[in-house]
Amino acid sequence: MGLLSLSGCNAVRLGYNNAPDLAYWWLDSYFDFDGPQSTRLRNDLHTLQDWHRKDELPELATTLKNLQAAAPQEVTAAQVCQLSLYVEERIQTTLDRAAPTAVALGPTLSTAQLEHLARALDKRNREWREEWMDGSPEERQERRLKKLVERAEGFYGRLTEVQRKQLQGQLEASAFDASVQYREVLRRQQDTLQTLRALRNGNATEIHTQAEVRALVARSLQSPDPAFRQYTERVRSQACEAIAAFHNRTSASQRQRLQDTLKGYEGDVRALMRP
Repeated sequence: MGLLSLSGCNAVRLGYNNAPDLAYWWLDSYFDFDGPQSTRLRNDLHTLQDWHRKDELPELATTLKNLQAAAPQEVTAAQVCQLSLYVEERIQTTLDRAAPTAVALGPTLSTAQLEHLARALDKRNREWREEWMDGSPEERQERRLKKLVERAEGFYGRLTEVQRKQLQGQLEASAFDASVQYREVLRRQQDTLQTLRALRNGNATEIHTQAEVRALVARSLQSPDPAFRQYTERVRSQACEAIAAFHNRTSASQRQRLQDTLKGYEGDVRALMRP
């Protein structure tokens, strides 16, 4: 859930205002851009932020206001899933807006840069395995529970032992499978590398390049593997049910805390709407 990744009002404002620079350094760690590529990317990231500030933040502010009104009430799994799908739609819109940058830079990447990307992805994979796959099943479950509790307490305040047990039970019943997720991670990475290598032949037209980039983004957001899509829907459905069940068992004071937190985020977003 994209909205559940927000944490801390000051961090939200600082992070958003510095998003173009942060995004540049993150991407550069994977591609090691040269001078002209860096200039193009930096300019495009600032342009993307200007658009996002003007067109997307007002919608986000409205969504946060609506969530405040819903916070004291019980919710259904369908409502939670509707919010999740809405967030994914906004992400898709932003990626579509960024596509011209990828179209422009993709064919300019050198063999050395693609090798740098492959090494960076290998490093990321090692870190991913350490977080999600290393250790005993009990240790992995404990790490997931710790993160889930921290996230929930960021919105609802201190959880009771009963609520912690509820989250633990939901994790134990979850269809989430790290090995399945990891196979999809590897598929997306290989897909990205193969697509970028193919675009370097110099014979592709801009229309063809644009189509290839958009198709790559689409495959990244929705796997072409029907088995993985079924798995994803099963995990999403369980997550929506779990979030709704957890919220519906929170106390009045916890829901007030949630409402206050969402109100704070709305204030941040409305402040960020002003350049």
